[in-house]
Amino acid sequence: MSLVTLLPFIVLIGAMILMTRSAKKKQQQAVDMRNQMQPGSGVRTIGGMYATVKEVSEDTVLLDAGPGVELLFAKNSIGAVLSDEEYNRIVHGIEHDLKSDVVPDDASSLTETDEPSDDASAASDDKPIDLGKKDAPDDAADDTAEAKADEAKADEAEPKKTDGESDAK
Repeated sequence: MSLVTLLPFIVLIGAMILMTRSAKKKQQQAVDMRNQMQPGSGVRTIGGMYATVKEVSEDTVLLDAGPGVELLFAKNSIGAVLSDEEYNRIVHGIEHDLKSDVVPDDASSLTETDEPSDDASAASDDKPIDLGKKDAPDDAADDTAEAKADEAKADEAEPKKTDGESDAK
């Protein structure tokens, strides 16, 4: 056998080895993440439920999903262990960075200045614009009336069909 005929098989085997290594690496990272869970940590299950870890045992996790709601989950059903900031942001809507919602000490910055701007004075000098609908010329009205009359004549020429009748032969 020549090297050219064995090359596709070698490439396939190499690709399979690389894929299994990366899958094993991701699986090991998930196991490490689940082993690092501690009581009080915020988690998201693979079903999308957010809860707080209450107890961790060998294969199970007891989650506190709300006041008086404790749920027992398998350890491998935990999708992510969240940081405290991320958990509070998602579950409670609490953000630590509230720089955009700064309230001023006084209301002077919320009101406009007393000086009129150039744009406002220029806009007031303009004439009012009439946005009403204009009447169409009489020629257009005559054309539409003729078209309606022609349609009415065509409808009268054809006999009306009743239930059960069809054009099929």
